[in-house]
Amino acid sequence: MYQVTFNNNKTIEADVQEGHALIADKSFPFDIQKQADGGYSIITGDQKSYQLYLTELDLKGKTAKVSINNHHYDISVKEPIDLLLSKMGINMAAHRKAESIKAPMPGLILKIMVEEGQSIKKGDPVLILEAMKMENVFKAPADATVKLIRIQQGMAVEKGAVLIELE
Repeated sequence: MYQVTFNNNKTIEADVQEGHALIADKSFPFDIQKQADGGYSIITGDQKSYQLYLTELDLKGKTAKVSINNHHYDISVKEPIDLLLSKMGINMAAHRKAESIKAPMPGLILKIMVEEGQSIKKGDPVLILEAMKMENVFKAPADATVKLIRIQQGMAVEKGAVLIELE
């Protein structure tokens, strides 16, 4: 089970498997289809329809900003290992070291917001990558210094490519 928090004030336990979501110990069937505009159409078992757009994604921080039927949500997710470590009093985010920023998917570099040698703080915007017709803002995973920028604006990148090296 995952712990999902919406707008820093509502938390639910949830798990998703193909075609079913388990939320607060209740099972909900659903169908999801990717739309041409980059969004997703979700239809639940009781025929309710939702339009979902992912507007920002931070895979390392396990956070996202989404729009569901024109309502905007900040979402954070804790995986089972995060919950276990939290119960043990261990905060992995506090131990995160500066590292390289890699492309989680193929895309096009729209904007680079930092320069080599620049000091950045955790959460500072670093670059914008367009993927699947959506702009993804990458943020600094930790306080660091930009060591090397391996990309240029307008450059196409592949999944896993090192974009920016931090120290």
